[in-house]
Amino acid sequence: MSYHFTTTVDMDFDAAIEHTTAALKEKGFGVLTTIDVQKAMKEKIDKDINPYTILGACNPSYAYKALQSENKIGTMLPCNVVVQKTDDGKIEVSAVDPAASMSAIENPNLGSVAGEVRDMLKDMIANL
Repeated sequence: MSYHFTTTVDMDFDAAIEHTTAALKEKGFGVLTTIDVQKAMKEKIDKDINPYTILGACNPSYAYKALQSENKIGTMLPCNVVVQKTDDGKIEVSAVDPAASMSAIENPNLGSVAGEVRDMLKDMIANL
């Protein structure tokens, strides 16, 4: 079982972040956090990596449903979406599969919510 959905986009890195953020918004997600992993690696351990940004995406309605179903589910929120430049210069966008990441939790109500969010994220990635 894969834990993510990934596609390659034909645009530069910064444009891919903007485009992905807009695509998430169309699906009802907001970006709560933006982590520049490339910058953090350089600052914290003086290592150089390709551009790599994690967008912490949240759909408030579904987050509320998830929290009502499982009050510790915040340990798995928000849904992370990664924009990265690969070694061959391509830009990839990947989104977590929340149904895969939450499959260890035996809660049918949560599974239903995670499945709906999975479908929205999968569709977002497919349409980038």
